[in-house]
Amino acid sequence: MQPTGGGAHLGNLIGAFSNWVGMQDDYQAIYCVVDLHAMSSPYEVAELSESRVQLAKMILAAGVDPSRSLLYYQSEVPQHAELFWIIGTLAGVGHLQRMTQYKEKSDRSGQSFGLLAYPVLQAADILIHRAHAVPVGDDQAQHLELTRDLAERFNSRFGEVFPIPDRITPEIGARVMSLQDPTDKMSKSDPNARATVYLTDTTDEIIKKFKSAVTDMGTEVAYDRENKPGISNLLEILSYFSGRTIDDLVEEHRAGGYGAFKIAVAEAVADGVKPIREAYEAMSDEEAVRVMRQSAERAKVSADATMDVVREAVGLT
Repeated sequence: MQPTGGGAHLGNLIGAFSNWVGMQDDYQAIYCVVDLHAMSSPYEVAELSESRVQLAKMILAAGVDPSRSLLYYQSEVPQHAELFWIIGTLAGVGHLQRMTQYKEKSDRSGQSFGLLAYPVLQAADILIHRAHAVPVGDDQAQHLELTRDLAERFNSRFGEVFPIPDRITPEIGARVMSLQDPTDKMSKSDPNARATVYLTDTTDEIIKKFKSAVTDMGTEVAYDRENKPGISNLLEILSYFSGRTIDDLVEEHRAGGYGAFKIAVAEAVADGVKPIREAYEAMSDEEAVRVMRQSAERAKVSADATMDVVREAVGLT
């Protein structure tokens, strides 16, 4: 995850952190604060320095356990950049220029090499540990396909080195939508302060944001992503925090009106976010940095094992 300004929000928790925590039970899990990626667009130095620590603290507060998983800063494991260059020699410029994210961001940020090559570095992030599966949302599916393509190209030319990573996507809640525009995903870059619920928000702030959430025509609470995107988004959020099915929630709130339903969602979110916020506030920056550096040393061992094989395969030994 990129450490960009604004802090972690509800979409990060439901779409990423909660899955990351659960995956520790079933996988040898590897998580990374990708601070090199954050440099692909113009940024403020002080903001990046602060954001990378804040994000590390939030991931830890959400429940990622460094004694069970790897969690480190991308920039502290230089093998990411080395593999990026090697597999980058196999990437076609035309293919990179057609990437949706490049086409969208290049208009705003300029056509820099960093923005163009971003997906190749992302592929290196995955392949450096020879990962077998990657949890990604719909917005990153295209980048994972490029990763798979580069792994196949490398294996075809230099021998079987990389597994072809599969995609893991949660069935529900993969994309939490904006509270002010339920047709667009929740984002820290949204200029509307009421659109995004941050994991550091107080209970009062959370309740105010949900009370002002945009809903749909009519008064019936029903799940219909096409015709009722606002209510459907709130139902998915409530389902996550309550642990109940959407059908069950619809049955309970169907005739209660939008106002009462929004308050029920707000209270569930506030209760669910509170322990994460408290754990985040209790953790010092120094403690987070120490944990990340210890994990980076372990990550280097894994990355070096991959690079030993890669260097021999491509003739750099």
